[in-house]
Amino acid sequence: MRLMLSAALAALAGPALAAPQVVTDFAPVQSLVMQVMGDVGTPTMLLPVGGDPHHFQLRPSQAAALEKADVVFWIGPELTPALDKAIGALGGKALSVPLLHKGEGHTRDFADGEGVDPHAWLDPTNALAWLGTIAVVLGKVDPPNSAVYAANAVAAEAKLVALDKTLMAELAPVRGKPLIEFHDAFGYFADHYGLNVAATIELGDAATPSALRLAQIRQTALESRAVCAFPEAGRDPAFLKVVAEGTDLKIGAPQDPEAALVTDEPTPGLYADLLTHLAQTVVDCAGN
Repeated sequence: MRLMLSAALAALAGPALAAPQVVTDFAPVQSLVMQVMGDVGTPTMLLPVGGDPHHFQLRPSQAAALEKADVVFWIGPELTPALDKAIGALGGKALSVPLLHKGEGHTRDFADGEGVDPHAWLDPTNALAWLGTIAVVLGKVDPPNSAVYAANAVAAEAKLVALDKTLMAELAPVRGKPLIEFHDAFGYFADHYGLNVAATIELGDAATPSALRLAQIRQTALESRAVCAFPEAGRDPAFLKVVAEGTDLKIGAPQDPEAALVTDEPTPGLYADLLTHLAQTVVDCAGN
């Protein structure tokens, strides 16, 4: 009797609604979208874990995911120019949401003035805005689950606000201390937490630094009395040795702005882990 009743209720409920086909570009965005989607479904991430978004090239399986997508959440063409072309060619029905431009956050220019800095996920206030945008867009694509997306976004925002307060307090003792960053990718993080980036070894275009540039950075490190220099995951740390030679610079732990050191598939908690790790590298080196 109980089995018959269950079957009857299932029949009345009708077929389960399919989750929207959601695609993201890389791990930080994947983490944010996963938090909003919750149990409704799992987005498909295009870049492999540790992949370089600047040099993204579409594979056949990734092209198939774009063709089936209902919505694509990505940073924007400033970070993955190849994806911009791919969405135009393959994402026929997909709603494209470049978060730099449609995420309701804010942007900044590179320190050298060469265009918009795309590393906006490193400011948690942008992530807060994006969580809301993701929920609204998913609610429009999938109205039956709009309340679920909205509730998930509110819960994720509360956790992020709490984390931000913790990191702000942890970084307070190192504010103003001159730092040397490997890549011009930390402007958002530094601006938000009041950190002093005296110089970056690689400019925004990630071009290999010349001997002259390394000499200039070394001089900047000496004149500013920089306390720490940081290698970056996936990049040759040899340049740091050139800059640090003959100075009092301490070499910090590798920083990981794009979650390149993640060995498993991204989780909803990856974004919080990314911010926590970045803050810890600064505190461990400059706080001693």
